[in-house]
Amino acid sequence: MKQFTSNELRTAWKNFYKERGHVDCGAVSLVSDGSTGVLFNVAGMQPLMPYLLGQKHPLGTRLCNVQGCVRTNDIDSVGDKSHATFFEMMGSWSLGDYFKEDRCKWSYELLTEVFGFDRDHIAATVFAGDENAPRDEEGARCRIESGIKKENIFYLPAEDNWWGLEFGPCGPDSEMFYIADVPDCGPNCGPGCKCGKYTELGNDVFMQYEKHKDGTLTPLAKKNVDTGWGLERNLAFLNGTKDVYRTDVYEPVIKYIEKKSGQTYDADEKLTRSMRILADHTRTSVMLIGDEAKLTPSNSGAGYVLRRLIRRAIRHARTLNISKADILEIARIFIDDIYNEAYPNLLTNRAFILSELTKEIERFESTLENGMKEFKKLLDSVKASGTGRFTGKDAFYLYDTFGFPLELTVEMADEEGLSVDEEGFTKAMEEQKQKARDNMAFAQKNTATVFDALDESVKSEFDGYDKLVLESDILAAATDTELVNELMGKGTIITAKTPFYATMGGQKGDKGLIKTKDGAFEVEDTVKLPGGRIGHIGTVIEGTIKTGETATLMVDRGLRAATCRNHSATHLLQAALREVLGNEAHQQGSYQDETRTRFDFTFGRALTDKELKKVEQIVNEKIEEDLKVSTEVLAIEEAKKSGAMALFGEKYGDFVRVVSMGNFSKELCGGTHVSHTGEIANFKILSESGIAAGVRRIEAITGANVIEYYKSVEKLLNEASAELKTTPAALAEKIAHLQAELKAVKSENESLKSAAAKDALKDIFNNAKDVKGVKLTAAVVPGADQNSLREMADSVCDKNGGVCVLVSEKDGKVALVAKATDDAIAKGAHAGNLIKALAPIVNGGGGGRPNFASAGGKDASGMAKLVEAASEKLAEQIK
Repeated sequence: MKQFTSNELRTAWKNFYKERGHVDCGAVSLVSDGSTGVLFNVAGMQPLMPYLLGQKHPLGTRLCNVQGCVRTNDIDSVGDKSHATFFEMMGSWSLGDYFKEDRCKWSYELLTEVFGFDRDHIAATVFAGDENAPRDEEGARCRIESGIKKENIFYLPAEDNWWGLEFGPCGPDSEMFYIADVPDCGPNCGPGCKCGKYTELGNDVFMQYEKHKDGTLTPLAKKNVDTGWGLERNLAFLNGTKDVYRTDVYEPVIKYIEKKSGQTYDADEKLTRSMRILADHTRTSVMLIGDEAKLTPSNSGAGYVLRRLIRRAIRHARTLNISKADILEIARIFIDDIYNEAYPNLLTNRAFILSELTKEIERFESTLENGMKEFKKLLDSVKASGTGRFTGKDAFYLYDTFGFPLELTVEMADEEGLSVDEEGFTKAMEEQKQKARDNMAFAQKNTATVFDALDESVKSEFDGYDKLVLESDILAAATDTELVNELMGKGTIITAKTPFYATMGGQKGDKGLIKTKDGAFEVEDTVKLPGGRIGHIGTVIEGTIKTGETATLMVDRGLRAATCRNHSATHLLQAALREVLGNEAHQQGSYQDETRTRFDFTFGRALTDKELKKVEQIVNEKIEEDLKVSTEVLAIEEAKKSGAMALFGEKYGDFVRVVSMGNFSKELCGGTHVSHTGEIANFKILSESGIAAGVRRIEAITGANVIEYYKSVEKLLNEASAELKTTPAALAEKIAHLQAELKAVKSENESLKSAAAKDALKDIFNNAKDVKGVKLTAAVVPGADQNSLREMADSVCDKNGGVCVLVSEKDGKVALVAKATDDAIAKGAHAGNLIKALAPIVNGGGGGRPNFASAGGKDASGMAKLVEAASEKLAEQIK
């Protein structure tokens, strides 16, 4: 079995599939765009669902990537050796291309040729069959033909080896396992056992059927394969541990926490759990804030999850006596040291990440202060009651309102000789979680169940292109579980007509207010529902809302106007891109709300600064020209003949709405827009980046948001100038001067290092000894990395000949290299086998070619012993 760093594993995965005709489709944002009904991308396959369901992918039929994911549904499990809220999925896909034979063959090649597993230790599961689908004999045959032993194939039922949604594409899946050299736990020992004999490595899903609404299955004309392997889990296993916090994506942080807390990892179960939670939650927070979505803590949606993660990290930092500065340093280690190669966006957004974390930590410290005051009030009440105990509701009130962790309440109550009803707290917490789960799935529940009971004649008409206020009858109202005649609290309302635009085509739905004579309903989102209905999701904030009443529907004018500015600017942006880049630029997706616009398009390279400036200039010119924005409804074919642009892969009806902006832009679009481009006011591109091979993304702002942007830039410029003791006008000159100084210092440092290396080489040259007629030079070199060791080994072999073995420790990591000349190889020397034999002495592993090999290790105390052992191991090789 080979050892990998995380960077090596990501590269090995993608290179393996690229060599087999796959295209790296890149990773998407961790934050979901809202189209899937979840807050985050929770699986590697999630962004590819449209293509697995039949839509043509612009990059072809063979894809691979490494996708970051965020899951918080099992957040309470984080703290053990394996659970994490952020993780990476290594994926590959066949979209109607190859199927089981190639898939099974490649999985086996990956396990044996790349990961270095031997055949005896590989097992696989396949679908055992049931009344709906036959046993997957083809999958079993392909696994055996690929190289897995027949006795290591296990048939499991649908609950273990079947993938599918309520209806649509589905099929058997097949999981791969590593078999440990331990006895069976019993007669039924096999994959899925908790005894530790079988470790899951990855999963291949074979989508070969279509499930119909009546439950029947029919074969798919085009079969797909979805393969997913967890990076952290495999990284840990390949490096000889089942603890993901022992891998290089966490280890530097764990060491830092040990140093600052004075505690030892794995010495105390409770404190180790706090170490893991602090490391994990800080990592996920860094990823979310540094993501292209630039998520910030808030009190709703994904922002609330981020806030909870940060505050939970702070709670466990307090347990470990870790300060605010230390939390920020942990974040810096993730940004600068661990993910600097794999996630360069973190380096780009470094200042923003640290700033948001600082603000949230300070905010929470203030919240804790307010919570302390409330705690004292409750304390007086408990003492006066004579019960000697805080109720579960009291503890949950402190937690839910002030972010007061239960452990802190228990600790402070104990200091006063009182207790806390922890079971009652858990019950209140579970009730709140259920409400949260219900709220998150509210639209989906209503979509799938509640409103299905309505008569088909109950439909909604959107009448909001030119109106933001209108009166209409309330046709239906519902909670998350049932239709009601009178609504109180959270729910969904359907009206006959509405000026509220429902989320569609990339444009976020409207917010606003619905008022009746007896009540008021705050609209928090507007969504399309099946059956031609539009749902207004929100909360009754005054009185009650009754069906049959006439209501006044009022869209939030400010939010709609800002969204319109961004949407219309997106049309101008697409036309400007095609003018500058040519017809190669095709829209791949977009998103607009009141704060920004995001536009994805096909293009084979990054845009130059000149091209971006030109695009921005053209858009602003068209804004200044104050072009009239006009709309007309045309038959789809007539619209296409008129030159209107359509989104590739989008399904349109027989008649479509065409939006024109002067003679500059014409697109099929059902969204809302400004009446003249001058209303956009101004346009600023914030970023241009690649989100997949051949797909670029531009993010931009308009209107007042541009003014606020320049104010923040001016503030930053003034702060930077003050820090460097200069003026904004002279800042560039000052930076150039500092860079020149830095370059000179680096040059001097390199000269000193070169001189030190030459001195070290003199000593190394003199360490040569004869081993069965082959000269061996073996030595410990202080403070050198692997590249430096390689250069030294080249010099040693050039002068001394024979074999050279060098080992060094730098920044807590051991590096070793071995080099053999042709003459030494002819006598039996093999650098790769030599490294393979020596690396375990420093708790490492590696290998390589006969003439050169390298490895890493973790135990620097074994370096001297390794040098001594080199003679013996080389002697075993010489003929």
